[in-house]
Amino acid sequence: MKYTGSCHCGKVAFEVDGEIGTALACNCSICQRKGSLLWFVPRDELKLKTPEDAASTYTFNKHVIQHRFCPRCGIHPYGEGVDPKGNAMAAINVRCLEGIDLETVKVHHYDGRSK
Repeated sequence: MKYTGSCHCGKVAFEVDGEIGTALACNCSICQRKGSLLWFVPRDELKLKTPEDAASTYTFNKHVIQHRFCPRCGIHPYGEGVDPKGNAMAAINVRCLEGIDLETVKVHHYDGRSK
């Protein structure tokens, strides 16, 4: 299925292909504050509809995840990194997708604070 998503103001917009099985709610220092529900897909399934430089990047700790956010409205629609096998991945914030009934999305709670 193809989903469209964006930040609040629309400066950062994208499409993503796939099926949302489970979203991840992480309690690490940044995810706890953002309140994101993350759906992980191969990076090539994320197609930006706006220029890549429309989003700013924030990294911290081990600097392995690029947390992408809109510098205008501050919303974090996705992140980028690699999975344990080295494959490029995107972490889509399900809350930024259009037409999603969040009540129907299974949520896995991940203890990122302890990692």
